[in-house]
Amino acid sequence: MLGVERRKLIHQLLLEKGSAKVSELSTLCGIGEETIRRDLTKMAGEGLIEKIYGGACIPDNMHRVLPVDIRKVINIDSKKRIASICKGNVNEGDTVFLDGSTTAWQIARAFCTLKNLIVISNSVEVANTFAKSHAIKFIGIGGTMRKKTKTFVGYSTVAAIADYHADIAFICCDGVDQVAGITDANEQEAEVRKTMLRQSRTHILAIDSTKFDKTSFSSIAHWDDFHQVITDSQPNDSWLEFFQNHSIRCIYN
Repeated sequence: MLGVERRKLIHQLLLEKGSAKVSELSTLCGIGEETIRRDLTKMAGEGLIEKIYGGACIPDNMHRVLPVDIRKVINIDSKKRIASICKGNVNEGDTVFLDGSTTAWQIARAFCTLKNLIVISNSVEVANTFAKSHAIKFIGIGGTMRKKTKTFVGYSTVAAIADYHADIAFICCDGVDQVAGITDANEQEAEVRKTMLRQSRTHILAIDSTKFDKTSFSSIAHWDDFHQVITDSQPNDSWLEFFQNHSIRCIYN
């Protein structure tokens, strides 16, 4: 196995598991531990991972800055399950906001079999998904492009979103906390999501289970702003009780 292929395999494992020991990576790659340590040093120098005693990890905040093409494959099965549930919440004739997350991209892919739907998004990936769809009207929101996320943000993006009204906003985020609420790592992305919430009637939070009990940099909304939470697995009892107390319907698969 070439070094570049080996490091790609190591990176993928760390993205899936969060951390791994040198011995585990050595066995996986069929190569000595010293070579693995050199690989980890190189990857850490490139900002892909963080070396820890006896191994390496992906820091909690690193997913937030990874390019979209890498984030698209993280927790992909979970995102597909969430997208399938989201599809069941849309009716023919609805107008829908989708944000620029990779979960929103999976939701868009699930929507491709629907008809007579209007989708509004600031995401290049979502736009590409609907480029060949004749049954769905897509409205792309422009602005200043964030190249890592392939999304448009900024004043002109927010102003354009404010010109529309939607039946449903599907909102994703970097973290949710019972006290801090719904948060995102980027202020501009958070502002886009805030505007989508203001311009829609029904607010649905679509998050995989890794987002629970995490707080990020910029506030998007408080829990009273949401009607439903769609996730990939059953939350713990504390969260289920929390949703019940806030009259939020939680749907999971």
